[in-house]
This record gives sequence, C-alpha cells and structure tokens, in this order.
Amino acid sequence: MRRARPDAALFIGSGKAEEIGAQLVEAAAGMVLFDHELSPIQQRNLYRLWNLPVMDRTELILDIFARRARSHEGKLQVELARLEHLSARLVRGWTHLERQRGGIGVRGGPGETQLELDRRMLSVRVKRLRAQLGQLRTQRRTRRRARDRRPAFAVSIVGYTNAGKSTLFNALTGAGAYAADQLFATLDTLTRRLRLPCGAEAVVSDTVGFVRDLPHQLVEAFTATLEETAQADLLLHVVDASAPDRDEQIAQVDRVLDEIGATDVPRILVHNKIDLVGRAPEVALDRYGRIERIWASAAAGQGIDLLREAIDQQVALWREARRHGAPGAGAHDTGADSSESPDVPEHPEHRAA
Repeated sequence: MRRARPDAALFIGSGKAEEIGAQLVEAAAGMVLFDHELSPIQQRNLYRLWNLPVMDRTELILDIFARRARSHEGKLQVELARLEHLSARLVRGWTHLERQRGGIGVRGGPGETQLELDRRMLSVRVKRLRAQLGQLRTQRRTRRRARDRRPAFAVSIVGYTNAGKSTLFNALTGAGAYAADQLFATLDTLTRRLRLPCGAEAVVSDTVGFVRDLPHQLVEAFTATLEETAQADLLLHVVDASAPDRDEQIAQVDRVLDEIGATDVPRILVHNKIDLVGRAPEVALDRYGRIERIWASAAAGQGIDLLREAIDQQVALWREARRHGAPGAGAHDTGADSSESPDVPEHPEHRAA
C-alpha cells in the first residue's frame, strides 16, 4: 500500500487493517510482524483489532539478540536494550496499566498507579544493568591498556549481518567460532591471534553484525563492545558478494562505523561468498599500490592467502609509523586510509591477482 504518511492509530489505515485481519483469520496466523517501527498506541490498537501478538522491526531484532546472546556481557547488553524499549511502551502505550493500586513502604503509597510501579521497577533494573556494564567496560579498558604495553596489531572484522564474518574469522585463525546462515549468529566479540606471512602476529576480533535501521537502544547498549572496533588498527569490512542489495548494505555499515567513531580507521573491503557468483579470487589496489579490496570465499577457502598478504601490508605500515615515534599509531597515520583512494575499475587489468 502507499500512503502519504502512516496512520496515527493503526499505521496502515482502518480499511487495510480490516483487509489484513480477514487474511489473518483465513491463514490461521499466530503473529503479525511489521518491517517498520510502530508507536506503542499503534501496536496496542492493532493487537486489539486482530487479537494477535503484533511485533515491529525493533522488537524482532531485540528478540533475536536475546536468543543469540551467550556471554554474560552480551546478555546484559541485550536485556538493557529490551528494558529501555519496554519503558517507552509503558510510558506512552499501555492504558490497561493505568489503574490505581494501594500499597505501603517501598511498594508505593496509596493511589500509586500500577504504571508508576512498573516504571519504577524498570528504572531500578536499568540503573543496575548500566552499573554492571560500566564495570565490565572498565575491565575491558584495563585489558586494553595491558595489550598496549605489549603492542599487537589489532584487526576487527565488521560487516552486515550474515555476510560471513565468523566463517572468515575461522578461516583466518582456525578458531572454530559458531558460524551459521542466520541473522546475528555472533553477538559476543571473540578474539584470536593470527600468525602472518611476515612472521608478525595480529589480534583478530569477530564482532556483531550490523543491519539496516539498527535500533538505537542496541547501538547504545553495545557501545562497550563496539569501542573495540573504533580502537582497531584495521577493519576488514566483509560484504556478501551474492547479495543483490550489497551496495546498500555497505552504506549501512559505513553509517554505523561513523556513529561509533571508527570513520578514520583504515579498512579493506572483503567481497565474500564469491563461490556463489562464480568469481575467482583477486584483489584491487589503491593508488599507492596497496590492497584495498579482495574477492574471496571464506567457506571455500579461496583468497584467504590474499587477505593475509593485505593484513601483512598494513602491519608493515603500522610498524613504520611506530618506528617514527607515533605511540599507538596505526596505518591510518601514514595516509593509507582507503577512503582517500580512487575507486578501482572492475576491469581485470586494474587488479593484481
């Protein structure tokens, strides 16, 4: 359907809501999903109209995150995001909670509404979660300072969800991290050491996948984890070469990287899953003769040696910068930021295989 603007009460308008309601009954549907963000009032009205659970895009993503989180920190981050999303629903949407409830002591004075009680309990839990995550962030910074005393080149693998980041991480490091053909298979950052052809070692981290219109609650909750990305010396931006909307996915990832302060971190674009499109492993060079793009297949093990070579080049730049007395300097201090390089044409003559 096309509308000039969403309907304030139902998002889709009363006529379309009735039409969909008939289809839901015919299909014996158990839930309705919207690939948009609904207001609390819209969600409540649709539930009343259809008598079915209604979930919007934000809640679906939060639910998937809750199912996939494994580490203690990951679970805390997801719970914080869900509670903050729920608190907005309590404030604006659910009138059935606005009934009076008596009480004494800490449970609320006479006349305090159930809504106020629920809001207060949510507020207490949110503060506790923020305090716990703050402690974990402090511990993370302490570990980072310890790593800085023993400097190692840091690589973060980033990209759109289900682009094959964990499979690439396993192909590079032999870590055996969980990898699956599903959204947000990885929520907990995993780090392993990688021995490079030059003999040096790099620290490689697998990170949570990004997605279009990532709920702001998740961006905020995962700030501590995403800080690792912003502090990296190199980003491997993994792209699903078989995805028809890969250009849009690249733009979405770039947008999130800007939000977390990783704009200036040098990056290499890794076009993954070339086995699905019948393309051979190859690289594209920037105007300085350095690798800025790689076509590879992590699942098939194609092009992994080219990726190690590209990391090798960045390590050499990083070492050179440190040798010239720039403490903590990364490859971006040498002018190797790929964003400054012109786009390399697709013609094979412009690539070095």
